[in-house]
Amino acid sequence: MELELLKYPIGKPQIPEMITMKHIQEWINVLELFPKRLKLLVKNLSKEQLDTCYRPEGWTIRQVIHHVSDSHHNSYTRFKWTLTENQPIIKAYYEDRWAELFDSKSAPIELSLNTIEALHAKWVYFLKGLSVEDLAQFFIHPEGNEKVSLKENIGIYAWHCNHHYEHINQLLIRKNWK
Repeated sequence: MELELLKYPIGKPQIPEMITMKHIQEWINVLELFPKRLKLLVKNLSKEQLDTCYRPEGWTIRQVIHHVSDSHHNSYTRFKWTLTENQPIIKAYYEDRWAELFDSKSAPIELSLNTIEALHAKWVYFLKGLSVEDLAQFFIHPEGNEKVSLKENIGIYAWHCNHHYEHINQLLIRKNWK
């Protein structure tokens, strides 16, 4: 299978230039349903299966789950910064290095699955309360000084959910573990 397809099984993020409330509602729905979908996907996996890489030189399923927890926690914090500071420059982090830390490689996935469930419940509640003006606020990503609006970031993280879900799902299909 082609490496690019293994890396981006649903393609790269396609955020429309004109983001509508319909887009935002659909993306929030993805965030709301994701924790349950992810738990169902991985609930019966063995330790060996969890420690299988989804692609050559990629992360294990365990690392992906811990990465999602870490990444979404960082994103939630970025939303809060954006609404409490004037165009903040966010703190970037080395997700590849985080994925190599001992907890990402060995901790029980339930720790991150429970974190994702709680975080997404709080995040979705928060997002549903944002005004059009709030959604237009933006932070600055230090890589390239890119301005990212909160409405764009909702789309990016809806994609992120589906992206990593599909990494795991495709591996399970390829291995006949489903």
